[in-house]
Amino acid sequence: MIIDYFKIALKNLRKRKIRSFLTLIGILIAIATIFILISISLGLQSSVEEQFRQFGTDKFFIEPLGQLAGPGTGSAVELTNRDIDVIEKILGVKDLSYWTIASAKIEFNNEIRYTTVIGIPLERSVVFLETGFYKPEEGKLLREGDEGKIMLGSQYKNNKFFRKQVRTANKIIINEKEFKVKTTLKTVGNPFDDRLIFMSLKDFRILFPEKKERIDQIAVQINNDENIQDIADRVERKLLKARDLTEKTRDFRILTPEEVLASFGIVLNILTAFLLGIAGISLLVGGIGIANTMFTSVLERTREIGVMKAIGAKNSDILIIFLIEAGILGLVGGALGIFIGFAVSKIIEYIAINQLGTTLLQAATPFYLIFGCLAFSFFIGAISGLLPAYQAIKVKPVEALRYE
Repeated sequence: MIIDYFKIALKNLRKRKIRSFLTLIGILIAIATIFILISISLGLQSSVEEQFRQFGTDKFFIEPLGQLAGPGTGSAVELTNRDIDVIEKILGVKDLSYWTIASAKIEFNNEIRYTTVIGIPLERSVVFLETGFYKPEEGKLLREGDEGKIMLGSQYKNNKFFRKQVRTANKIIINEKEFKVKTTLKTVGNPFDDRLIFMSLKDFRILFPEKKERIDQIAVQINNDENIQDIADRVERKLLKARDLTEKTRDFRILTPEEVLASFGIVLNILTAFLLGIAGISLLVGGIGIANTMFTSVLERTREIGVMKAIGAKNSDILIIFLIEAGILGLVGGALGIFIGFAVSKIIEYIAINQLGTTLLQAATPFYLIFGCLAFSFFIGAISGLLPAYQAIKVKPVEALRYE
């Protein structure tokens, strides 16, 4: 019997091809939007979690409070070498690194650009390089004694940060001082990191004398058998005491991998919810379109409904046929929406990788997302057709047969 219901529903939809197509466009747009948003969100979350897995669970960060947009963006509070001395003496701390950040004017091949420069102590660069997943593509990583030399992010070689490609052994002028390129790095996955310039902290202090002993961020590595939260709490207590602060006047913060990932997840969820709300409006419009089409169908088929009832069709039969018609409209719209959403998601991923130089924006298309969108679109279609279907079963056979 259910197969017959579907045959009748499909036959009725084929009679009104243009109207059916125009009706499902609303559902198509809504499902495509939802699919794109969720796909990119899942891909972004997966990429970030993968980076954190590579980063490991044995490191945490310390940075001063009050920085507007992360390390190096200005704050009245400073971390200094005195804080380094305190931290490295704490039981459970295996190693650490630190760095200072500034903006600089750079010149290459008579072209001037502005970018971010990071100064690192080369004798303690191992932990720093691990935190950023920095690996050489050309040349070797900076090591102790490499003053006057720099490492460049991948965009200088691969993404035309300058019109001319920068290679190892080239010379770049930074704040009027010449440096030799020792290393070009493999892509990290986001544009900011991939256009950074790295140099020794000694060279950095000369270029930026106003920075003096300022440290913008510290990365602490713990012993493998230690609990990261325990060591982080221990470091916090020692720093509060050394800086003569209390919990209320604390001017720095400690970020463990779990906290950073949780913060990112909250921001991503809020953004996704907002965008899904916008997509929900499209879905509502699509549902109204289906309801309008089904109401029109009831009016056009009043006589047909009367004939069906006269030859023995039950109200439940009429109800199911109209609900299936509405559900099919939603399902087909959803299927087309998924196809378009998948294509657009992959285009976004391609642009992100090849034009923006980031691997964070990837499209994730798990089976449950596809199945969920199909089921949801069918459900929305059926719900939208519920009232018109109820209107159809109220038609009286005698009056319907006289209907013109």
